[in-house]
Amino acid sequence: MHLFENYSLKTLNTFHIDVFAKFFLSIDNAQDIKQFITDKAYQNENRLILGGGSNLLFQNDFDGVVLKNNLKGIELIDEDPDYVFVKFASGENWHESVLYGLDKNWYGLENLSLIPGTMGAAPIQNIGAYGVELKDVFHELSALQLDSLKEKKYSRENCDFGYRHSIFKTLLKNKVFILSVTLKLKKEPDINISYKGISEYLRKKDIQKITPKDVSDAVITVRKNKLPDPEVIGNGGSFFKNPVISKNLFEKLKEKHTELPHYKENEGRCKIPAAYLIQECGWKGFRSADAGVHAIQPLVLVNYGSATGQELVELSKEIRKSVFDKFQIKLEPEVNII
Repeated sequence: MHLFENYSLKTLNTFHIDVFAKFFLSIDNAQDIKQFITDKAYQNENRLILGGGSNLLFQNDFDGVVLKNNLKGIELIDEDPDYVFVKFASGENWHESVLYGLDKNWYGLENLSLIPGTMGAAPIQNIGAYGVELKDVFHELSALQLDSLKEKKYSRENCDFGYRHSIFKTLLKNKVFILSVTLKLKKEPDINISYKGISEYLRKKDIQKITPKDVSDAVITVRKNKLPDPEVIGNGGSFFKNPVISKNLFEKLKEKHTELPHYKENEGRCKIPAAYLIQECGWKGFRSADAGVHAIQPLVLVNYGSATGQELVELSKEIRKSVFDKFQIKLEPEVNII
């Protein structure tokens, strides 16, 4: 085990914020993390587990140890007539894992194509897109408990999955290191093109028999057209969650904002696209120095070069205030602010 000191994190976060970690350790196997946890020299240091760096925003240098998850490996561990159970090491790239599954004719991940990040981060956030969430294909995960150094398995029922939510963001935050994630994937295609943007794209292509690969290609194209490439412009994808409001509030807002879009949720609640709210408040394409709101997708805050984390956080606060002032809706960050 070798720790680096005063280690630059600029290339390890998709906002490209120029910050440093007091210590940095690459985790290549479970033994690395066990060795680190038992090393008395670092037991009082703050810890941050880093995957792809795509869903976090650093405001300052990190005063502690950044543990970079580089665990690799994909294994078919079981199957039945309808499903395969595939175990992915937590450091595997998410999008590459989606493509790997498609190549093996394993289905269920195609709608989640091109989501940045790692497999280990997927259940923490319960990632989702275009009508599918991670929980829909999740079977179980294995995690190392950082206090006892014992491995424990968590079933879908144990994870408290919700909209961009899991137990790993609350009760188990910074208390476990996810080692692997096992997904339950279908052997036969089950096409989901319920999302309007995807169905319209495929309709224009005039494909006679839509395959999961067609859905994946459509998702990739739509995402590339809507979202900036973090390799070109620093960003963390969607900065805010789509808010879910009561039916009463929706009806009241609809009287004044007749074009207000919505999606029906459980218990009569309504999900409102945060991008619409932000655009209606005039933020689309806004830029102050190198901190800004993307010109095509207002849900994305961007670093055009040398913006600081603090500048982006302040911008997000101004956006939240203006949305609340106009719609009485509170936006919550989807990005993890460090």
